[in-house]
Amino acid sequence: MASAKFMVHDDSLHNILGPSPSLELLIEKSYPFAHEAGVYFASRDELFITSNRLVDPETQLQRVQISKVGLGGPSRASSTICEEIDSSAIPMGNGGVNYGEDSILFCAQGSHSLPSGLYIMDAHPPYTTSMLISDFHGRPFNSVNDVVVHTDGSIWFTDPPYGYEQGYRPRPKLPAQLYRYDTKQRSIRVMADGFGHPNGICFSPDEKTVYVTDTDWLHGTGATDDMKASTIYAFDVAIYHREPFLTNRRLFAMADNGIPDGIKCDMEGNVYSGCGDGINIWSGGGILLGRILVDGGAANFCFGRGGEMFILNEKRLWRAQLGEHVRGALLGI
Repeated sequence: MASAKFMVHDDSLHNILGPSPSLELLIEKSYPFAHEAGVYFASRDELFITSNRLVDPETQLQRVQISKVGLGGPSRASSTICEEIDSSAIPMGNGGVNYGEDSILFCAQGSHSLPSGLYIMDAHPPYTTSMLISDFHGRPFNSVNDVVVHTDGSIWFTDPPYGYEQGYRPRPKLPAQLYRYDTKQRSIRVMADGFGHPNGICFSPDEKTVYVTDTDWLHGTGATDDMKASTIYAFDVAIYHREPFLTNRRLFAMADNGIPDGIKCDMEGNVYSGCGDGINIWSGGGILLGRILVDGGAANFCFGRGGEMFILNEKRLWRAQLGEHVRGALLGI
């Protein structure tokens, strides 16, 4: 069953959508300003996003623009404002996540002259930025893509080879892997390998499961291969010798349209991913419940407050309103 904006595959989706779901266009620009990250701060009603790759007309060098979107405050009385901020300290920014009360942890894919890695940026002017980590015991990361923070303080992130394939990073010196950085011990570990292009990552609400998307279907050149993975994998988080390991790797779901890029859970354990036709929604058991249809698809998205979702659709930023009881697992609001 389908409507103009929502497609229902399983009746349980109605509980997620609520009585009057909606999809509203907030901002439209002439360039792909709304591609990745999607980091929401409820206290200021602000959203930070990263653009798709842009090319400087003078130097022909690739870059990514970070923007701050003011959504109007608690009452949403004022209009939505999009402000470009200085992104030069974060080379080719991509995924991001809230970090502490007033900072953002950004993935920087790097360049030929600047390293890929994790960077911390203050979420207020002058947006002071510092590098957290850029290598695995001396071997530089490929092009760090997406990141999530565990409640124990550890940072988990993916590192595919897209930067090399897209011409702005040197040849990789590491496999495409999933990492865990222990901020207390300042130690880095590989948690999982065997991916083509590990991309989005999130935890289940109880943090017993890690979901990782493999977007191997889409090569960095733009070429696609229907025999490659366009898949979400799930892992159990187990403890051995007082340390976390990932076990029971299993195929959770496959996207039938495009790639499952950014990924999030709600507090009920449902799994959402940005795909080629918008946001696809699965139950915790891997059943496709339905879709939020967005022409052109969505690379990433994030939950706001009270069942709202901000969808990054390249040249357009959308706001979807689901049931007011829906809460994103990342912020729980």
